[in-house]
Amino acid sequence: MKTFKTIATSAFAAVLLYGCGGTASIASTPVENIDSSPLKVSELTEAEAHNWGHLDLVKDTIPGMSVDKAYAELIKNKKGKKVIVAVIDSGIDIDHEDLRENVWTNEGEIPNNGIDDDKNGYVDDVHGWNFLGKGYNEQLEMVRIIVHGDKNSEDYKKANAEFDSEYEKWLARKLQYDQIYGFIKDSDDALTKHFGKADYTKEEVKEITTTDADLLKAKQMAMNMYANGMDSLSGAKKEIEGYLESINDRLNYNLNKEFSGRVTGDDPDDMSTKYYGDGNVKPVVKTESHGTHVAGIIAAVRNNGKGANGVANNVEIMSVRTVPNGDEYDKDVALSIRYAVDNGAKVINGSFGKSYSPHSDWVRDAITYAAKNDVVFVHAAGNDSNDVDVKDNFPDDNINGKEISDTYIRVGALAPTYGSKMVAGFSNYGKVNVDVFAPGASIYSTTPENEYDTKGGTSMAAPAVAGVAALIRSYFPKLTAAQVKQIILDSGLAINRKVIVGGDTADIRPFADLTKSGKMVNAYNALIMAAKMSAE
Repeated sequence: MKTFKTIATSAFAAVLLYGCGGTASIASTPVENIDSSPLKVSELTEAEAHNWGHLDLVKDTIPGMSVDKAYAELIKNKKGKKVIVAVIDSGIDIDHEDLRENVWTNEGEIPNNGIDDDKNGYVDDVHGWNFLGKGYNEQLEMVRIIVHGDKNSEDYKKANAEFDSEYEKWLARKLQYDQIYGFIKDSDDALTKHFGKADYTKEEVKEITTTDADLLKAKQMAMNMYANGMDSLSGAKKEIEGYLESINDRLNYNLNKEFSGRVTGDDPDDMSTKYYGDGNVKPVVKTESHGTHVAGIIAAVRNNGKGANGVANNVEIMSVRTVPNGDEYDKDVALSIRYAVDNGAKVINGSFGKSYSPHSDWVRDAITYAAKNDVVFVHAAGNDSNDVDVKDNFPDDNINGKEISDTYIRVGALAPTYGSKMVAGFSNYGKVNVDVFAPGASIYSTTPENEYDTKGGTSMAAPAVAGVAALIRSYFPKLTAAQVKQIILDSGLAINRKVIVGGDTADIRPFADLTKSGKMVNAYNALIMAAKMSAE
C-alpha cells in the first residue's frame, strides 16, 4: 500500500508527521567495513542530496552504495547484457523523458490490435500488465477481513480489535492537520495583506515591527516554518494539502468499511480467474507517482543531463500495475510475480507490503516460482519502525521461520548521515527477516509527466538493491539468482557501530542486530565479488 507509506522528506514534514507542537573482468580490492565521523544532512550540496545513494562512504563520508565509484573504476566502457527488471507497483509513466528509452517492450505483441498475439493470455501487454484496470483507491486488508472474513479466524479478531484505534488515530490526525492548515492559511493571508503581495520574503518578515497581535502571530508562524526548512508559508500550505489528501484517502477509502474499489470484475478470492485488467501500465492519476519514482531509482538514464541517474545502465523496465492507493490484493501480487517471471524478468522489485495477507500462500508459491526460475525478488521491509521478526509484514519468504526461497531479498532503509542516525527512523528491521540495508530516505527520482521529486521509504531502498542485482546480472550473466543474492549480502559494508532504532533516541542497538547480514549494500564490492565468483 502507498498511502502514508512514502515518507515525507523535509524537516517541516518530519515535524508534522511525528508530532507537531503546534561478462567482464574486474580486479580490485573491496572495502570490508568502515567507521567514520558523522556527517550532518545539512552539509550535503544539492548535487550530493540528489545523488547521495550513489556516493561512497569512504570518499564522501555519506552512506551510499558506491555506485559512481563502481562505474568509474570497474564498469567503465564494458558492455553488459540487457536485463529485464519488473517493477510491481502503482504503474509507471513509461513516456517519462528519463525512463522511456529503458522501457521493456514485448516483441511478441502487436500494439493495440485487441489480439493476444504471443498467446500468453494477456491482450496487448506491450510494456507489461495492469491487474488493477481503472482502479485506484482500495481498502486496507484489515478492513476487507472485517467486512468479508471468517469471524472465527484469528485474523478477524486481530483486525477487529485494531480497527477502532486505527480509525481514531487518523481522525485525530485529520483534525490536527486541519487546525495547522488553518493557522498557516490565516498567517499567510495576514502577511500577504500587510505586504500587499503574496511573494514576500523571509527577510521582509524578519523586519516586521508591530503591536498588532494577529500580525505578530503571523510573523511567528512564518519564522517557525522557516526554521523547519520551509521557504514560504504558501509552500507549507501546499505540503499540508498533500498530507490532508492522504489522510482523507485513509479515512474515506482505506478505512471505509462501505467502500469497494475493485473494478476488474474478477473474484480476488478465486485464483481460477487470471486474465483480467488491461495493458495500460501507466498511473491513472498523476499523484500515483510511487511506481515511476521506484522505476527511476533502478533505471533512469544515466548521465543524460536530466534529473536523476538510475543504478543500472543496462536494463529494461517491465511495468506491472498491482499496487493501489490502499492494500494490494494477494491474488494480484501472486499473478504479477508469475507474469514477470513468465515474460523474461530476471529481477523483480516489490516496494509494497501490508500487515495482513489472507492468501499469503498464493504469494509465497509465486515467490518460490520466481526462485525456481532463477529470478531475484527484492522486497521493501516496510515503514512502520517495527521488528518484522516479531510483527508480520507481507509478502515474506518463510513459513514459521523456514525460508522457502534463496533469491528473496528484504531491504531496510538508510538515511544520508553516517553515524548513530544512519538507519531511517521509519524503517522496519529484523535480525532474521531483513537481509540488508540500502539508501532509502530523501531519495531524488522520477515522477510522472517529466517531473522529479524527493521521497523516502523502504520503497526507495528496495529498488536501489534491485538496481545492484541488475548490474550483477548484466555484467556477469552466468551467475544464478541465488548467487546474486549471496553476493549482495556478503559484499556489503559491515557497520560496526550502534544506531538509533525507530527514530527513538532511547533505543540504541548494534547495527548488526537489525539485519541478517549486518551490512549495507555496496555496488563496488558486489561487482568485485561477482567477478571472482564468475571466474571460479
